[in-house]
Amino acid sequence: MNEMTAYNLKEPVPNPLLTETTRGTPMGELLRRYWHPVGLSEDATATPKKIRALGEDLILFRDGSGTVGIVHPRCAHRGTSLYYGKVEDRGIRCCYHGWLFDAEGNCLEQPCEPKMGEGQREQVRQPWYPVEERYGLIWVYMGPPEKKPLLPRYELLENLDDGELLETDDTSIGGGGPVICDFNWFQHWENIIDPYHVVVLHGTFSGSQFVPEMMTMPDCHFTTEDLGVRTTSFRDLGDGKRLRRISEVQMPTLRVVPSPILAEGRCQFIGFCLPIDDVNFRIYTVGRVKTAGELRGHRGTRGEGKYWEDLTEAERREMPGDYEAQKGQGDITWHNHEHLGTTDQGIAMLRRFVLRQVKAVLEGGDPVGVAFEPGQEWIETPAGNWIEERV
Repeated sequence: MNEMTAYNLKEPVPNPLLTETTRGTPMGELLRRYWHPVGLSEDATATPKKIRALGEDLILFRDGSGTVGIVHPRCAHRGTSLYYGKVEDRGIRCCYHGWLFDAEGNCLEQPCEPKMGEGQREQVRQPWYPVEERYGLIWVYMGPPEKKPLLPRYELLENLDDGELLETDDTSIGGGGPVICDFNWFQHWENIIDPYHVVVLHGTFSGSQFVPEMMTMPDCHFTTEDLGVRTTSFRDLGDGKRLRRISEVQMPTLRVVPSPILAEGRCQFIGFCLPIDDVNFRIYTVGRVKTAGELRGHRGTRGEGKYWEDLTEAERREMPGDYEAQKGQGDITWHNHEHLGTTDQGIAMLRRFVLRQVKAVLEGGDPVGVAFEPGQEWIETPAGNWIEERV
């Protein structure tokens, strides 16, 4: 019998239907059918800001009237970057010849042309995208204009308990690493539907990052729901009690994960993964808190209470967390080298669910979770931690 060695490894092949995010790719077109957060409200100012989303470079600004604009960088006139433009009351002015564009790309002035370009400037439009603000975030829709859905409203963020306020954060909550993670977003997102790694990765390798109850191996049940995949897990707490914990991933990029320090009741925050491109992503989080600044306190720490950016390379190797485990799969994981087990049921269900949405868009339909009629844009979830009598 011939021995199999690493010499015989198959050529690595990622699944592009899950990993590619640029315009024209199946996943890229699916993602473009939804709104995505691309910054905090305070990121939009009178100073042009470079942003990148779904493989596209863009310019974010807020004009003097308070209107937020997102446009492509290359000026429609001669192609210089609007990053060097000047934001005015009515829009952004190119530094090269002074053409002025409003937040929807309409050309308002052409100073070097007779009569400011009157009669011809109306034929020019700077490439732009629709923008809205909600929950302290800037949202952009980058898909076909005729398919633009309503911006969702999330019941979890709309109905606050007494004394609660909303807070946003753009650090690596849930990523366990740098603010911008340098690998494919999907291998992070599907991690949410893998509760078994918590006991191993967060309970032994990186030290006990959460409360002791989370270090008990859970009994998990995975279900396909309207907007994604749900994990309902049970942990025996002793004394006739058990922890029922519900987490979800929802289209297009939501991570709805209750507090790992077991704040009882409904989930407190929602994380939105932004695929910057195929090999970079970040997470924007909105949560209900009692005290300003509390959301940042939910960031995970490792040995001696250190944040990721404070760890040395040696400490990261000794105490790997989510970032190391997911980045360790490569910038884009090799799907044809995997050997999924029974505990990967949620991963398989999520991949199939997303591929169904890809297929729906390819065939000219609408993916789940998009609403076009007012009143239909509400999104709910049962995610949370619940301590109850053991059955």
